[in-house]
Amino acid sequence: MQRPFLSGPKQGELRCFKDTMYHKEKSIQIKNSASALYNNLSVLRIAPRRLTYFTVVHANVVNTVSASWDGLNYSHRQLQSKEPNVATSTSLIMQAAFCVLPSRDLLVVSSQKGIQMYESDGSIMVYWHALDTPEAPTAQAVFARGISAVSDNYICVGVSSGAVLVFDIPSKGSNITLSEVLEEHKEAITDIASECSGSQECLANLVTADDGGNMCVWKSGEEFQLLNKIPGFDITCSSVKLWKGTVLAGYGTGQIRLYEAVTGILHAEVNAHARWIYSLDIAPFSGLLLSAAEDSFVRVWHVSMTPETNNVEIAHLHNECVTDTQICGAKFCDGDGYAFAVTGYDLSEIIRLPSDEPGHSNGKWAAVTGQTWLRTDNIELLEKY
Repeated sequence: MQRPFLSGPKQGELRCFKDTMYHKEKSIQIKNSASALYNNLSVLRIAPRRLTYFTVVHANVVNTVSASWDGLNYSHRQLQSKEPNVATSTSLIMQAAFCVLPSRDLLVVSSQKGIQMYESDGSIMVYWHALDTPEAPTAQAVFARGISAVSDNYICVGVSSGAVLVFDIPSKGSNITLSEVLEEHKEAITDIASECSGSQECLANLVTADDGGNMCVWKSGEEFQLLNKIPGFDITCSSVKLWKGTVLAGYGTGQIRLYEAVTGILHAEVNAHARWIYSLDIAPFSGLLLSAAEDSFVRVWHVSMTPETNNVEIAHLHNECVTDTQICGAKFCDGDGYAFAVTGYDLSEIIRLPSDEPGHSNGKWAAVTGQTWLRTDNIELLEKY
């Protein structure tokens, strides 16, 4: 079993944390198994209807499931990748993600041929954008990947050229327009995330990542403004989040890094997994961080910050192993992190894990000083500097 190690600031206050326990519930079956794609699970909570939508990609199909909160009712739908003037498309889908805007929720599907936008239940396609594909075959694949809503009316989608397409979304209807193309990246976009804390004080509200591990930090508006570029040193950044002005990035090395978005200062680095990280998620109301990787492990962390000192710290809370599964998708099911869902390559189910006591934590307290290495699966101090 691989044991994660945490490195934090060289100097810091005494800090405490608890272990939060989750348990497996009955899985949700899906029509097709999950493809081995980054961030291959999206979750949308519909509180007024007491429903949760899940979506997972398999080859050229998006599997969507609507699940009632009591676990008694499930509704399945499959969406095919589409392209103009073709009855059945064979183009592979790279990602499907729910985008939540103040006025509407959309399901966005990105593929080798283009970008499709649907109403959140997948019932109606409201927009199609074709990618520019060369007539003659080239060495570089063409695809769209990396999807995020940002601000009140934008959805950003990355493409393999490194460009980021910015779409202006009306409050209703299908009059969606491509308003801007951001061209700072030189390698294929892997993931995009917007500021999820709801804080109006954060100058940066969008981060984009690419295959070389490079990240660009942006401020959205009528014209998007580049605020900072964080180098990646040719290590793929496969999943990224932005929370309270902090970039949380997962890498092919199995590491998680926490950067200050505007300055690029590295706050913490965690050797979190033994293999490639495929998915990160953050619960914006609690600061819980979810990481999932090829090593079959899902880990829950707690991220905290001290505004007075501008310190950002991360502590490990929980491990979950999905035996012999290359995990490719993991998402919290609510903003507090009371439950999360997981799926993996060739797995025809979505595993749900609620916490044992919502709103509470279990386990032993542990205190750690700033200058330590920590074995975080059982809160055992290994070495002290």
